[in-house]
Amino acid sequence: MNLLSFGIREGKISAMISPLVSFVFMMLLVVIIGYGGMQVSSGVLTAGELVAFILYLIQIIMPLTQLTTFFTQIQKAKGASERIIETLAAEEEVYEGQEEANGTEGPISVEGLSFGYKSGEKVLNDVSFQMLPGQVTAIVGPSGGGKTTLFSLLERFYEPQSGLIKLGDKPVSTFSLRSWRKLIGYVSQESPLLAGTIAENLTYGLDRDVSREEMHAAAAMAYADGFIDALPEGYNTDVGERGVKLSGGQRQRIAIARALLRNPKILMLDEATSSLDSQSEAVVQKALSNLMKGRTTIVIAHRLATVVNAEQIIFMEKGQITGMGSHEELLENHELYREFATQQLQINNPEVQDIKEEAPVLHDKNTSSGRRSAHPRIGRSISES
Repeated sequence: MNLLSFGIREGKISAMISPLVSFVFMMLLVVIIGYGGMQVSSGVLTAGELVAFILYLIQIIMPLTQLTTFFTQIQKAKGASERIIETLAAEEEVYEGQEEANGTEGPISVEGLSFGYKSGEKVLNDVSFQMLPGQVTAIVGPSGGGKTTLFSLLERFYEPQSGLIKLGDKPVSTFSLRSWRKLIGYVSQESPLLAGTIAENLTYGLDRDVSREEMHAAAAMAYADGFIDALPEGYNTDVGERGVKLSGGQRQRIAIARALLRNPKILMLDEATSSLDSQSEAVVQKALSNLMKGRTTIVIAHRLATVVNAEQIIFMEKGQITGMGSHEELLENHELYREFATQQLQINNPEVQDIKEEAPVLHDKNTSSGRRSAHPRIGRSISES
C-alpha cells in the first residue's frame, strides 16, 4: 500500500511539473521573440544576434527542465540501494578461530531466548526448552508465532538479543560457525536445487569426496533411487534451474539424501512435507523416518498428524511458549492445541481410530534394520551419529 501511495503521489507531481515547466519555457520564448523583434526593428540588435540569443536560451533551459526529474530519480536510487548498502555494511560471519563443536555431547538447551528483527519489536520472548539427544521435538502453533525465527537462531543466522543456546554445558556461540553448522542437517518446506546434475546436488556443500556407492546408498534410504535409476542419464541427469525438471516430491527426496550424506547429529525439518500431494508425502515421510533415526530432531509442523508421536511438542504463540509436553498432555491441558487437534484430527469423531495409530511414525528408536541393512557403509556411519 505504501508503494502504491508513493507511486500515485509521484504521478500527480510529475503531471503538474511537466506542463508547468513547458508553459514557463514557452512564455519566456514568446517574450524574448517579441522584445527581440522590437530591438531588431529599431536597429539595436541584428536578426543573427536575436537567433543566437534564442538558441543560447534553449541550450540553457533544456538541462534545467531535466533537473525536475533528477531529484525524483535520485530518491528512487537511494531507496533501491538502501538494503544493498545495509548488507554491504553488515559484519561478515567468522567461520574459523573458535572452539570446535565436534565431539561435544549432551542435550540442546534454549535458555531465556529473546530476539527481534527491529528494536522494540520482539519476535521471540523468553523462550526456554531442552531437546534430549536422539529425541524428536515438534514446534507447532499459529503462523507468525516465531517458529522459523527460532530455527534461524539455532543455525546462528542471527545472534539472540538475550539468552543462550547450549550444546551440553557449552554455549554454541563459543563454537566456530563451520563446526556448529556441520552438526546440522536442514530440510526445508521447499528444497530448490541448483542448476546441475543430481550427483552435483547430492554432494553440494560436502568437504569430502563421496563415492558412487555411498551416493546410491543415501538415495536408497531417501527412496530416491527408484526415480533416479529410471532417468535416462541417472545421476548425471540435469535438474534445471531450481530443479524445475523434477517434481516436488523428487526434490524433497534428493534434499533428504543430501542430508543423509552430511550425516548430521542435529536434524531440522521445516514443514518438509506440507507442499506435497498425499502419495509423495507418504514416500517422503518414510525417507524422513530413515533420516531421523538416532538424531536429535526438531520439527516445525502445521499438520498435527505428522508430529503426535514426537517425544516433546512445543506450542508457540506470539513468540512465547504456551504449552509443552506430549500429545496427550497438551490435549488435556492446552485449550488452543485441543482446538487445533479437534479441527485437524477429528478426535471427537467416534468413527476415527486412535490418532496415535493413524499418524505417520516420525521416529522409531527400536528400528535398526530394513533398507539401511542393505547399505552397510552409510548405515554404519548413520548409526554411529
